[in-house]
Order: sequence, then structure tokens, then C-alpha cells
Amino acid sequence: MKLLLLSVALAVLFGAVVSVSPAFSQKPSHQNGAGMLEPVAVKTDLYPADADAKKEIAEALKLAATDHKRVLLVFGANWCYDCHVLDRALHEGAAGKIVKESFLLVRVDIGESDKNPDVVKRYKINLDKGVPVVAILESDGKLLYGSNDGEFEAARKMMKTDLVAFLNRWKESPLPEPGADRGSPRGQPAWGGGCDRVLGST
Repeated sequence: MKLLLLSVALAVLFGAVVSVSPAFSQKPSHQNGAGMLEPVAVKTDLYPADADAKKEIAEALKLAATDHKRVLLVFGANWCYDCHVLDRALHEGAAGKIVKESFLLVRVDIGESDKNPDVVKRYKINLDKGVPVVAILESDGKLLYGSNDGEFEAARKMMKTDLVAFLNRWKESPLPEPGADRGSPRGQPAWGGGCDRVLGST
């Protein structure tokens, strides 16, 4: 009798395990824009030692003027894990699509805070709160935004939806139709200020 009860108990337990396991194996991924930015397992050479940041920025600005895009500068270094996390996010999913359509991305190597000091100074970049630091330039070179309060410093903890909202906030507005009002679209705030709130920084 004890053997029979034990067999029944094992059968019930086994059945429960079998019925539960598929639920765990089919957990939805975060590919649809939910959750935090994806981690990276291998660091790549995002910031080549021989890269010429000033030349790359100048070339990007020329293209931005003709392609009606903005320039997205990412100040960082190869040793910075969060720089790699952010770079991956800027090339994948919804965020990657926005970057491809609306921005020209230029990485600016800061080394050990000793590289490209003139570029850092020109765009008023504050490295004291860590990297990556993001700057948005208009096609004429005008600085529109700089994340100088450490908004991207902990990119590994950033939500994908926040990154998408940030990019949508700062992408170039579509060209207006001939004769249309060239002011800010209804419901869309004018450029400037408030992006730290979009990113949820304090």
C-alpha cells in the first residue's frame, strides 16, 4: 500500500514538473522593447586608437545637412562596460531603427580622460559623472543636448523604453509640407530642457 501511494505521489509530482517546465522555457524575451538594455558578453574595439573624432564629426555634420538628420555623439572608452551596453542598444530593436533613420552616430574616445580634450571642451562635456556621455548636434553643429548629469553612466540599468523615448525626443522633425506651419507640432514641446526627466534621472 505504501509503495502504491509513493508511486502515485511521484506520478503527480512528475506531472506537475512536466506541466510547469514549458512555462519557464517560453518566457517572453525583451526583444519588443520591454526591460533593461541587453548586456554584452564581449567587449569590442568601439573606440579605435587611430580614430580621428574631429574628422568624423565634420563628415557626419556634412551628411546630416543633406540627409536631414542629427548627429549623435557618444563619449566613452573601450574599458567602459556601459559604453558597450549603450552601443549595442543603439544598433538593435526600436532604438536601433530610430538611430538608423534619424541620426548619424559618432563615437568619441576619451581614453583615460586624456583623449580628445578639445572635442570634450567644444561640446561642453562633463566627464566627472562618468561615461558614456551623449551629445546631440544639429546639422549645423549647434549643440542641442548634452547628458552632463550622468544620465547614461549606468546604461546597463536603463530601460529600453526610456532610451526610445529619448531618441524620439531628440530626432530631427520631419520636413514640413509646403506652406505648412513651421512651428513645433501640436503637443510636441520645443527643443531644449527636460530630457533628464525623460530618462528618469534624479
